[in-house]
Amino acid sequence: MRTKAPGPNPQRRCVFAAVVIAATLGGSAAAAADASKGLAKSAICASCHGPAGVSPVPDYPNIAGQNSLYLEYTLRRYRAGDRRGDQAGMMFTVTQALTDADISNLAAYYAALRPAR
Repeated sequence: MRTKAPGPNPQRRCVFAAVVIAATLGGSAAAAADASKGLAKSAICASCHGPAGVSPVPDYPNIAGQNSLYLEYTLRRYRAGDRRGDQAGMMFTVTQALTDADISNLAAYYAALRPAR
């Protein structure tokens, strides 16, 4: 008897669909975010991602100019422990102190910065 291989996680599909729909509709959640509050919370991010979201270390990604919905989704996945990778443990620890509003504000702040060239 053959068993069926597990398919994609339905919850993950729903989250991805919600992100795509929000991005398509203009991202009202991102519009309600306050970039100035994101700046106030960004010190912990700057130690790895640079003060302007451009990392001085090649192993850490540049986040300046990144899509705010992507940043929100990614930070929430790190906080939930759902992301994997070399820096996932550190990101899990850092994001534990962030509220949903903090995450939205940080995403708005970094999305508004000029991306690295």
